[in-house]
Amino acid sequence: MMLRLIFMTLTLSFAHVALGAAETALMPGEVIQGHAKLEANCTECHVRFHKEEQTGLCANCHKEVKADIQKHEGYHGRLEEEKECRECHTEHQGRNAKIVIMDPKTFDHEKTDFPLRNAHKKPEKIKCTDCHDAKKKYREAPSACNDCHRKDDKHKGSLGTDCKNCHNDKSWKETKFDHSREKTRFALTGKHVEVKCSKCHADPAKYKGAPHECVSCHLKADKHKGQYGKKCETCHTDKDWKKIEFDHDTETKFKLLGKHESVKCVACHKNPLYSKEREKKTPTTCIGCHRKDDVHKGGLGAKCETCHTEEKWKTAKFDHDKDTKFPLYGKHETTKCDACHTPALKEKNAKLATTCVGCHKIDDKHKESFGAKCESCHKEKDWKTLVFDHARDAKYALKGKHEKAKCTSCHTGKLYQPPKLAQDCYSCHKKDDVHKDKLGKKCETCHSEKDWKEAKFDHGRARFPLLGIHVKVECKKCHQTQLYRDAPSDCFACHKKDDDNVHKRRLGKKCESCHNARSWKAWDFDHDKRTKFKLDGGHKKPNCNACHKKEMDDRVITPKTCDGCHDNDDVHRGEFGPLCDRCHVTKDFRTLRIGTQRGK
Repeated sequence: MMLRLIFMTLTLSFAHVALGAAETALMPGEVIQGHAKLEANCTECHVRFHKEEQTGLCANCHKEVKADIQKHEGYHGRLEEEKECRECHTEHQGRNAKIVIMDPKTFDHEKTDFPLRNAHKKPEKIKCTDCHDAKKKYREAPSACNDCHRKDDKHKGSLGTDCKNCHNDKSWKETKFDHSREKTRFALTGKHVEVKCSKCHADPAKYKGAPHECVSCHLKADKHKGQYGKKCETCHTDKDWKKIEFDHDTETKFKLLGKHESVKCVACHKNPLYSKEREKKTPTTCIGCHRKDDVHKGGLGAKCETCHTEEKWKTAKFDHDKDTKFPLYGKHETTKCDACHTPALKEKNAKLATTCVGCHKIDDKHKESFGAKCESCHKEKDWKTLVFDHARDAKYALKGKHEKAKCTSCHTGKLYQPPKLAQDCYSCHKKDDVHKDKLGKKCETCHSEKDWKEAKFDHGRARFPLLGIHVKVECKKCHQTQLYRDAPSDCFACHKKDDDNVHKRRLGKKCESCHNARSWKAWDFDHDKRTKFKLDGGHKKPNCNACHKKEMDDRVITPKTCDGCHDNDDVHRGEFGPLCDRCHVTKDFRTLRIGTQRGK
């Protein structure tokens, strides 16, 4: 068995080798040198009996071309229709055969990643071999300007390799460069537009090294000998060197006003500008230049501008309202300066008080009980005139009797100190509460500020709304005491006397079951709907007292059987039981129900 398996294995192996040798023998010719390694194994490029699979095998080896087709890039990716590889690239033509057959005259370079434009498109000037190396693939041709024009770069690489920033493909010598828009950090304006490039860029290879500062080119023209620094552009412009455009008001933190406008620069700027030494900087304070003019000898401080102006030194003008945080109003306007600014304050170097109590503490008749904010009630116009709006300033409007009440009647303690004064009525009028706290603490529910004794109460909002005749009844009829909540709310409590004269409690205490507040005599009670005992027949004639004979409380209880009321009328002496309605009807006691025989 083992020998048979070995024989079969050897037979199949020989058959496979024989098949490969047969395919090699049938090969139409040698492949190109690049495919020579694959020649011995036809399956590398061919699939037996599936000719259409050949293009896929080509793409598996030529991955760059496959990627171009997928991304629609390169020559193969821009072809209008897909083709089999063998339509353009034929094999088995020998080792030295050219598998890529291309006519430079008919080849469409627009379908490549580098379309030919302008000078690149002229075959008499540029040949294919100028860019495409015969030893390399066509796709490996350089695409950057510097790759081909490195020898033409007069800048020696100092401006980078992106030649198209200045040059174009029409003519290499023709350059176009926008000095303002490109990243030069130096826009050409004014007179600089007319200056030749060589004036600043002496060495073409060192364009980036050209200086940006004015003094680098105009050092000889500096008449200030460097005293005003190197920032020429601070005063001069590129329009005209002799024309100075320097706005001292906007360019510096010191505006030139009044006499300062006609003063020469050197009068103040005696030291070099932009000096690192702080003591040599030009002073910006008045005292820095006018110390010798200070007739106050420093007694009023160093802020001369508080009173003096640049128009004229001797003219002093001080606006207390604008220049200080304490505007002068009323009596303060006519007060002399030394009344507040006393020599003692100057000697102690103390700050002047800006609060009323700071100066008028001796005038406080309230002995500090109303706090230190005098301006809450008093004004500068007249100390005795009070201007305090209680509704606006205290959020508690004074109405009625409160308008005439003195401040000390309510404000017994010190203002602005805890506890705060309560705003509810009860806090002040607790002693006036004749209701002994039984009606709560919301006095304003009934009383008003006009008159404490005049009360107004909406009984409709109470537990017992006044309806009908109750509206006209005086309060004291129901409220026997001023403890109003003790007044009863049931009818019987007030109308017991009326019930004693008529029903004598035989119909219970719920008077509202029949009567209403419109009129005591107008009553309405539907016995059929509101009870379980319907009145029909002979029961309609008797009055209420005929059945309701006993005194009742809240619940009215009466007999529900005929025997309960007609015991004396029972001629049968109870022989037929208490259910008289089995034989008799309510219309007439003698009338029997149909089917009932007399005597049984």
